[in-house]
Parts: sequence; C-alpha cells; structure tokens
Amino acid sequence: MPALEPESEYDVDIYTIIFLALAVFIFLRLRSVLGQRTGSERPPYDRAAPNVVQRTQDNNVVPMPGAVIDQTPLAPAADVAPATDRWKGIAEAGTPLAQGLDALVAQDSSFDPRHFLSGARSAYEMIVLAFANGDRRALKDLLSSEVYESFDAVIKDREKHEQKTETRFVSIDKAELVGAEARDKAAQLTVRFVSQMISVTRDKTGAIVDGTPDKVADITDVWTFARDTSSRDPNWKLVGTGSAS
Repeated sequence: MPALEPESEYDVDIYTIIFLALAVFIFLRLRSVLGQRTGSERPPYDRAAPNVVQRTQDNNVVPMPGAVIDQTPLAPAADVAPATDRWKGIAEAGTPLAQGLDALVAQDSSFDPRHFLSGARSAYEMIVLAFANGDRRALKDLLSSEVYESFDAVIKDREKHEQKTETRFVSIDKAELVGAEARDKAAQLTVRFVSQMISVTRDKTGAIVDGTPDKVADITDVWTFARDTSSRDPNWKLVGTGSAS
C-alpha cells in the first residue's frame, strides 16, 4: 500500500474557498448599493411660506408665480477656513448675506452653499419647464403649497383658453446667492438667476398669443427656497419668486 503524502500547509478546504467568495460577493453588492444613496430619495419636506410673489401671463418672460428644491443632498461644510475666507466667492465677510450663511451653518453644519447653488440651477430649469408643460406632478414635489396654487392657477387659465406654452432654455448664465436667513429652524436662501430662453404661447389653432418663437429673451429671476433645518430631509422647496430688471 503506497504511503500517503503529507498534507501541504498551503492546501485549502473547498468550503473555505466558497465562503470567502461569498463574503466578497456580498461586500461588493452592499458597497454598490450603499455607495449610490444620495439622500435625494427621501420625500421632500412640504413647507409653505408667506410673501409669494405671483407673476401673470402679461409678463414678457415666462410667468413664474412662486427647493432643491433642491433635490440634491447637502455636502459637509469646511469649517476650518478662517472667518474672513469662509464664504469666499459667495459672500463678502461682514455682509448681511455672510451673516445669514453663518446663522444657517450654526443650525445645519453640513450646509455647503456651492453644492446648494448647483442643485438650485437644476431645480430652476426643471420648474420652468414643468410649468410650461403644465406638469403638476413635478411641480408639487418642488414647490411649497402656496406657490403651487399660484402656478396651478396660471396653468388652469391656459387650459381654459386652450393655450399651450413652449419654452426652451438657451443657457443659464448665472446663479448667485443674494440673501440668506435662518431663524427658528427655518432656513431661506434667495438666488438670482440670469438666463436666456425662448418662450411662446399659442392658442388651439397654433396662432401666437404671446412671445416670439425665434427670439432669445434675457431673463432675470429672483427665487427664494426654504427648508426646515431640524428635519433630516435635505430638500429645499421654492417658496417665492420675483423678477429683476
């Protein structure tokens, strides 16, 4: 009977290999799922605010009666910068805007104005197009209750007269913070948007009743977004609009 060869110290049990492979597979799956969570999947916080400025269809620009929302999550803020450089490129030190941002960060240390502005640009375009298309479902997720009612009133008026609005963005040239306030866990940020767009409203026969289909209009809108900083929901909603010359 031949002698059995001694078992090598490098021999590995087949079950050990299987369990190791399974563990690696589970780890990679968890990483792929958890790594993609952004926080935007949370339902938006419904917060109505006063002083909503309603714009009508008599305007020369897209009527915008009434956050981000910013639907984009907030990124950690860098608290290590000196106070004089904290809002460099966003607000000058000692100004009401800088003081408002300081108050907001005191309530929510994760706030990053640059990240907010990036989301606000996206929300601005989404809201303008949803309003032009009469997309009420999209608007409900992005507007406060009062602002939504204002938008809905204009949409109903278009439907009553069987009119349709066509809007196309050419560019969004600027989105800058012009106001910030944080009080009693309620934060508000006001943004000035400078954009170029083409907008025209037609009746049921296709005749133009407002706007010009081949003319690019320079638009300046001033919008205010709000959120409850005590809420885990990071989303902002549009609570007020206005225009600037």
